[in-house]
Amino acid sequence: MIRSLRKSRQLRGDEGASAVEYGLLVAAIAAVIVVIVFALGGVIKNAFQNTCNSVKTGGSSTAATC
Repeated sequence: MIRSLRKSRQLRGDEGASAVEYGLLVAAIAAVIVVIVFALGGVIKNAFQNTCNSVKTGGSSTAATC
């Protein structure tokens, strides 16, 4: 009996990721996304603001609201 339990334990192994490891992976990916958004947010905002200002000054006679 004990021999068969030991054999099944050896065959099973500890392969694969657990839920905790998947959670850590998701948290790390979310942290990277947050850092990228904060790093590039100002650059993207300035690009849209410059485009809006160009449309305001060179376009129609009505004032554009951005």
